[in-house]
Amino acid sequence: MSDVAYPRVQSHLARLKLPRMAECVDIVAQEAAKHDWTYLEFLDQLLDTEVSARYERDVAMKTKLAHFPFAKTLDQFDFSFQPAISERQIRELATLSFIANGDNVLFLGPPGVGKTHLAIALGMIAIQHAISVYFTTTVDLLDQLHRDAKEDRLDHRLQTLCRPRLLIVDEMGYFPLDRMAAQFLFQLVSRRYSRGSIILTSNKSYGEWGDIFADQVLAAAILDRLLHYSTTINIRGQSYRLREKRKAGVFTELAELQKEA
Repeated sequence: MSDVAYPRVQSHLARLKLPRMAECVDIVAQEAAKHDWTYLEFLDQLLDTEVSARYERDVAMKTKLAHFPFAKTLDQFDFSFQPAISERQIRELATLSFIANGDNVLFLGPPGVGKTHLAIALGMIAIQHAISVYFTTTVDLLDQLHRDAKEDRLDHRLQTLCRPRLLIVDEMGYFPLDRMAAQFLFQLVSRRYSRGSIILTSNKSYGEWGDIFADQVLAAAILDRLLHYSTTINIRGQSYRLREKRKAGVFTELAELQKEA
């Protein structure tokens, strides 16, 4: 590349806001000369560096906005430890057809069996496909709703939670919902019905949801909308969190101490 052309190319790339191409133009040009690429092949490779960089930035930004508590992938999930889960069914969910159809996914089961892991893993896959995602626990949502109620911002919160194409609500059922929160959830589910998907995790069976909401009628109305277009994954198994403790013999030692006592 001539002494005159090089600074001009760098200037054009800067003006066009193509920083990754500016960084890589030397390396790509050297590869082009080494392998005798055509002009079109050189341009293709150079453009690919910019597209890849923008994709990585977009994924990073969407991941930050999703507010995941931690990063988990499907490859990290030990399906052999939870044989009750159909890996084929989870892989089918990972195609994200449920989001395209506006369907919901509900993971039910006791604490520690991998519900949150699977929910986040599906959320991360969605982000990789340029789908907006937002994650919240039920406890955090309740705290936010009570702050919003004092500031008369519940309508704004409802609009905010309706924007992402995928909303993940984690840990439903650990704490009862007061009437204000239950009514808000009903409105949220109704607004997103067939328009935006929800992944919800809960330690309660559907028959126990009346206890969560303290209102059987409201619980039935929410479930009716959640379940109409949905997939339910019931997970029955041991806790991942306690697996290493069992391997280390912690529970055996505890049992022996209790016997001695």
